[in-house]
Amino acid sequence: MMDKDIKILAIESSCDETAAAVVVNGREVLSNIIYSQIDIHTMYGGVVPEIASRKHIEKINQVIRAALDEAKCTLDDIDAVAVTYGPGLVGALLVGVGAAKAICFAKDIPLVGVHHIEGHISANYIQDKDLKPPFMCLVVSGGHTHLVKVVDYGKYEILGITRDDAAGEAFDKVARAIGLGYPGGPKVDKLAREGNPDAIVFPRAKISDSEYDFSFSGLKSAVLNYINQAAMKGEEINKADVAASFQKAVTDVLTEHTMAAAKYYGMDKVALAGGVASNSSLRNAMKTACNKAGLALYYPSPVLCTDNAAMIGSAGYYEYINGTRHGWDLNAIPNLKLGQR
Repeated sequence: MMDKDIKILAIESSCDETAAAVVVNGREVLSNIIYSQIDIHTMYGGVVPEIASRKHIEKINQVIRAALDEAKCTLDDIDAVAVTYGPGLVGALLVGVGAAKAICFAKDIPLVGVHHIEGHISANYIQDKDLKPPFMCLVVSGGHTHLVKVVDYGKYEILGITRDDAAGEAFDKVARAIGLGYPGGPKVDKLAREGNPDAIVFPRAKISDSEYDFSFSGLKSAVLNYINQAAMKGEEINKADVAASFQKAVTDVLTEHTMAAAKYYGMDKVALAGGVASNSSLRNAMKTACNKAGLALYYPSPVLCTDNAAMIGSAGYYEYINGTRHGWDLNAIPNLKLGQR
């Protein structure tokens, strides 16, 4: 660790949130400003990449300025700039990367590119100041479903990924099918509380050649088929039961895979990360499973589950002290793999 406090300005623009934060020593958040575009994209039923990119351009400087103001500091107080450079929407990522490069060039300070998923994992360091690797982490969001063994700060082993739809993507598509709209995750979660999770038995996919991988496209198709068949027969469906049964099918698989991996690798700590980590059904299922197995469970507060810059500042700090530096050739990599440099 460094002898002096390290103050990181962090920038996140991988999807439809323009965010900036100031984070000290990877754990103390002085500011965390998020401009969300959800209201804009709701009318389209999902994120429109070109609109997202234009909004980032409009808002990026305002958000950075607000983060510095709230942290009561200026660019002269910043030791390095951390920025998400992948994965994500390429146009959106380029806005954040361009802003970070400009600041680093103007102030002659280090540029640290951060992997978006590493940011989600690192949100747990902000929430729980005493959490240290190693631990098992389930990362679930609209674009990603990863089961990651966190070996050390900045060192990861990916044990499982989704073969098709991410968990959050499946939530969005099912929400649209039952008329809930976008964003689907929170709306399905809310409606599911009124339904019976055992009312409909939806499939739980298992991948024969990789026990920790996920697949949600078959489950999504099963829900759509159930809805379509009911419509063809002129039958009413209980939307709350559909939401609850679908959500249970997702959380059962996520929980089983995570617990199996934690047991196999001898982990005594399990963490959740990503937007779906704020889902009440997933949290409850993981709490029950961890209590039964005698494992400690960690998860961030909802504001740190969704895309934000504080998590990028935390990940950026650990990359910084590990010696990670990027040059002016840093580019947006929309399909960046975790651990790729």
